[in-house]
Amino acid sequence: MNTAHRMHVAVNAHLLAHTNNFRRAGVSHYIEALLEHLGHIDTVNPYTIYTTRGVDATALGLPANFRVRPSRFDTINPRVRIPWEQLLAPILLARDHATLYHGVLNVMPVLATVPSVVTIHDISPILFPQTFRRINRMYTKWAIRRSAKHAAQLFTVSEHAKKEIVEHLGVAPERVTVTYDACDARFVPASAAELAAFRQRNGLPERYLFYLGTLEPRKNIPRLIDAYAQIAKETGVPLLIGGGKGWLYEPILAQAERLQLGDQLRFVGYVPQDEQHLWYGAATAFVFPSLYEGFGMPPLEAMACGTPVIASNASCLPEIVGSAALQVDPYDVDALADAMRRVLDDGELRAQMRRDGLVQAAKFSWLETAKRTHAVYQAVSRR
Repeated sequence: MNTAHRMHVAVNAHLLAHTNNFRRAGVSHYIEALLEHLGHIDTVNPYTIYTTRGVDATALGLPANFRVRPSRFDTINPRVRIPWEQLLAPILLARDHATLYHGVLNVMPVLATVPSVVTIHDISPILFPQTFRRINRMYTKWAIRRSAKHAAQLFTVSEHAKKEIVEHLGVAPERVTVTYDACDARFVPASAAELAAFRQRNGLPERYLFYLGTLEPRKNIPRLIDAYAQIAKETGVPLLIGGGKGWLYEPILAQAERLQLGDQLRFVGYVPQDEQHLWYGAATAFVFPSLYEGFGMPPLEAMACGTPVIASNASCLPEIVGSAALQVDPYDVDALADAMRRVLDDGELRAQMRRDGLVQAAKFSWLETAKRTHAVYQAVSRR
């Protein structure tokens, strides 16, 4: 693709993680998908991608105009990343002759010498400060507010997140561009034979309820467990909770221990990316009662795999799942239990939800996200 305006984009991709834990979820996935699809549409302009140490640059499969520069330091660790973002980044931008900086998670350097665009996935540190550790909360709140004031343009991942940024941070709507997340190509319905082999390999029952997401407070897992406890005995269908341990997860494990549901409630830990579509596809239903999301990737992935979804009606989730999912008040434990019971009992409903979910998931595209991002890069570079 030839571009009308020459630019050199530097991307802070330090949260891109090739590790089998919760770090590879969320923002890391957004970075990897965005870079991959930018590489499809722009093979001319130079890009410098700053990453943490140990990232396999060849695994990203980027074209020759993308140069990956791993750090010598473990910048996944916020105590290392914060000094990089504020002290080292301006020096590297000057050295590498960048003309535009993209902070993919909230942050632009105070001393940035080039225009900055910043992705603010959500403003949970401002709206739900109690769900973050103190040092993370303080820095992130400061970084979000500063980026909202000084960035040349902001990206966010849903119209709901944009509305909150405009309302709570006083940003003009035209300064915020929505670039939705999307599903990767691997999230498609698997064959019955493939799912049967997967269940057998992992000792999984024919029917199970599934949750996937980082174990952290705003995911609302304690209420999910409470709701499941109401139906566990009558349905005989286990609830499997997948996802790495994030922060403040101890109350979740303590509650599970307290309810003594035995084998009916299982924590399966971090689910590797190359197996996620099978965990979704083999499930009878996927349940995602999160209190707050900027986008909410797991329910979209589950729908793309043909799995019925029960989702919270909070924050952006109605925008993402549309009418294809059963939506429930995430604070209403009884309603959540009823929704799980209903989906487990009604085969016709599950079939309809499967059809609707596949249509809904197809509305989101990483390529479209990359095109919208690239258009903003060009517009800011021309100013």
